[in-house]
Amino acid sequence: MLIAVEGCCHGELDKIYETIQHAEQQNDIKVDLLLICGDFQAVRNKSDLASMAVPVKYQKLNTFYKYYSGEKVAPILTMFIGGNHEASNYLQELPYGGWVAPKIYYMGYAGVVNFGGLRIGGLSGIFKGQDYHKGHFECPPYNESTKRSVYHVRNLEVFRLKQLRQSLDIFMSHDWPRGIYEYGSVAELLRRKRFLADEVSTGTLGSPAAEELLYALKPDYWFAAHLHVKFPALVEFELNNGKTKSTKFLALDKCLPGRQFLQILEMNPRENETKDLRLDAEWLSILRSTNHLLSVSRTNSYMPGIGSNERFDFTVTKDELDEICSDFGGNLRLPDNFVQTATPHNTVPGKSADVCEKTAVHVNAQTALLCEMVGLSNPVALLLNRSGNTSGILPADNSDFVDSTFTSSSSFNPEEISLDDCENDDEVPDKEDDPPCPGVRRSASGFSNPGEILLGKPEEKASSGEDCESFFPQVKRQSLDPQTSLGETGNCVKAQETETEIISPPG
Repeated sequence: MLIAVEGCCHGELDKIYETIQHAEQQNDIKVDLLLICGDFQAVRNKSDLASMAVPVKYQKLNTFYKYYSGEKVAPILTMFIGGNHEASNYLQELPYGGWVAPKIYYMGYAGVVNFGGLRIGGLSGIFKGQDYHKGHFECPPYNESTKRSVYHVRNLEVFRLKQLRQSLDIFMSHDWPRGIYEYGSVAELLRRKRFLADEVSTGTLGSPAAEELLYALKPDYWFAAHLHVKFPALVEFELNNGKTKSTKFLALDKCLPGRQFLQILEMNPRENETKDLRLDAEWLSILRSTNHLLSVSRTNSYMPGIGSNERFDFTVTKDELDEICSDFGGNLRLPDNFVQTATPHNTVPGKSADVCEKTAVHVNAQTALLCEMVGLSNPVALLLNRSGNTSGILPADNSDFVDSTFTSSSSFNPEEISLDDCENDDEVPDKEDDPPCPGVRRSASGFSNPGEILLGKPEEKASSGEDCESFFPQVKRQSLDPQTSLGETGNCVKAQETETEIISPPG
């Protein structure tokens, strides 16, 4: 099974799909699943742009609306998590995950699903200490504060993920686990991103919440984005039984010409299952048993732990698993129940342009069905009921952040989108006309020939973080230009006809 992994999407679905299709043609392969590690930007119409935490000059429709409207259909089943540049009003309708368009699935605030025998988990958003213990209190129309806090990771989702006991093949996050750079080539990272030196030296680069999950879950693979750089790492764990377990980490760049934003790898599923998307019984059981911990309050709330007077271990029992399977009639396959909840952008000649709609929150039918089946509370419905409002349009909240004793650990990235001049932890955009790496030839679509994206199979296991690049090398393939092909760094190297070697799962 071939899985494509992409870093920051930024609404460039057309270009991502074109790149994958080009790689398929060049290498005579077929990708089964695309994973996108955040900043997806599911913008349906111009009204959605008001819910994105970017200045007006960076607000663009890009191409997702074509897939939402039905003008196009995704050529590959696509799954994504949220980042820090999203149409949050839309994603908030699907807190437990759901289809944002046909064949495009959002994993929710956090989630676990199964595809073709692979178990895939994800955590949306980025870490900010001042919001970590708050409930999901935000609701559109957002103000300048809630437009940002809505995508901040909450302790509830991290607590739920830490209850997982069954192994994960893949985990996705937007920002990196804190300290992950210690398991890769720090020198190479700082050569490419010198602005990260202070955070590396102080040990603050990355998300402490994701770091907790890395050590708790120990997935085979962990994919991330956010810092706009390709960075591989290998983390080895010593288990209680004396054996070792490794996690192969890979961060990828944003979708731009000449950038390392896409990788393809071969996975050997533990079980031979049909290639469709299925809910996960263990995850649904955890959601059910922890439903009482859900909060939509701005005040801090803390998860139970050792020494508390309430249950803190929600390890799923066999009876609980059987109950979930029984409730779903033994069929956890995700139904194709996508529904539009807003008018898509109109590009038909002769018809009127978008009508500016008031930013509203909707009770999505997908979420309502899942909540009914599992016995969950819908955060959106709770917010509407609390306000006594059934219109779906809540009054704007103009209050400022309420700081807690926790400090922000979100990494500064000057290549990200600058939200405003007063926040020093947000980022500035790349110039769209930046040239690709020297010698890289662009394809007709403007993107570099993606002949380098296949993953090579390492000859032997890496023994240290400095060697982990061998797990995610670029295989040199014959490009469209018979004289050159793309090398590991994006620079031209002599073309080589080789047998395609694709990385194998950890043993």
